[in-house]
Amino acid sequence: MVGWVTTLRFALTSGSMASATSTAALALLARAEGKGALQPVNSTSHWRNGKQAASFRKADFAHTAVGYATHHAATVFWAVLFEWWIGMRRPVAALPLVRDALAVSAFAAVVDYGATPKRFTPGWEFVLSKRSMAVAYAAMALGLAVGALINRRTHR
Repeated sequence: MVGWVTTLRFALTSGSMASATSTAALALLARAEGKGALQPVNSTSHWRNGKQAASFRKADFAHTAVGYATHHAATVFWAVLFEWWIGMRRPVAALPLVRDALAVSAFAAVVDYGATPKRFTPGWEFVLSKRSMAVAYAAMALGLAVGALINRRTHR
């Protein structure tokens, strides 16, 4: 079993990777749907800036930095759960990591949009289709798995 300090340290890596992959996916998906690349990230700041954050297309501190920081913190939170989960079983192969990352990401989507008050959802629903949101969660899973592989290859 992995201790909490290691779990948290690993979660910083896998969560940061998940944040990067999902943010890149969000930008590409938004562009594919004819929206601004920053709109999904900006929409995440809706907890602070209201629903109109989703229509903000430019980069600024109030929308983009707050939205990205919120998203990044959320992915690290989910990465703690993921790293704790895989730390109990110690899978090192890529396929079990991807499977577990997909499960955690799906759980995150259910919690984010099924149990979280509307004000604290990721806000992507204001900008993207449900299909694109699902792809963004899959990109998050990919980032979690890649981060976990990096952790296990560099901390043997």
